[in-house]
Amino acid sequence: MKILACYKLVPEEQDINVQADGAIDTAKAAMKISQFDLSAVEAAVQLKAQLGEGHITALSMGGKALEAPKAKKDILSRGPDALTLAVDDSFEQALPHHTARVLATAAQKSEFDLIICGDGSGDLYAQQVGLLLGEQLQLPNINGVSKIVGAEAGILTVERELDDEVEVLAIPLPAVISVSADINEPQIPSMKAILGAAKKPSTILRQADLGPIEVPAMAELLTVKAPEQQERKRILIEGDGDDQIAEFADHLRKAAN
Repeated sequence: MKILACYKLVPEEQDINVQADGAIDTAKAAMKISQFDLSAVEAAVQLKAQLGEGHITALSMGGKALEAPKAKKDILSRGPDALTLAVDDSFEQALPHHTARVLATAAQKSEFDLIICGDGSGDLYAQQVGLLLGEQLQLPNINGVSKIVGAEAGILTVERELDDEVEVLAIPLPAVISVSADINEPQIPSMKAILGAAKKPSTILRQADLGPIEVPAMAELLTVKAPEQQERKRILIEGDGDDQIAEFADHLRKAAN
């Protein structure tokens, strides 16, 4: 089975600076693989191991940060056999509908049976790219996958947990799925895997390689701001009697309203 595992580089949270007006400054932030996408890559690796054969290509789009040797080694050390990157300055800060179109164009330049995405990204967490990617490719697609049961005779069987039940779904291949963050626990690469990552092939696709990509003006990103910090009330209630409990509940009701 040929699998494309999609991932995104996002700013390291501890390096993000919140300005006085709430604006987010990521200029000095190091880039890392989105935690949700680490689950997608791990799901691809586990499926390949379960089947006993296969080929995994990690796929991403974005700016020049993707080409950094450390970033390439990081993703390749986690199990993919190869790497394909769509790189252009215009892909920086791309919104979901733009991202899906670029990934679809890049995916069509490879053979694949399955595309695995994370349910969302560690920055915007729009939860749209996987579904939009399936729509662009006109393939069966589903999100919220909590378990990949297996693949046989061109059919992928997955599970999706709902509030009070678990769906078992059979999806014809090729297909696109988005996996939830709790589908697995991504493994930490071994030193052998890190050293071997440098020997794996990588392909860089420029805008000229992808050709014209029509991106409709469906939305515009104006700004990203941190939520306003609520001032602490510093109300202390001493005791555990009925009166104190009632007073505590009254304060909670007021805060909720």
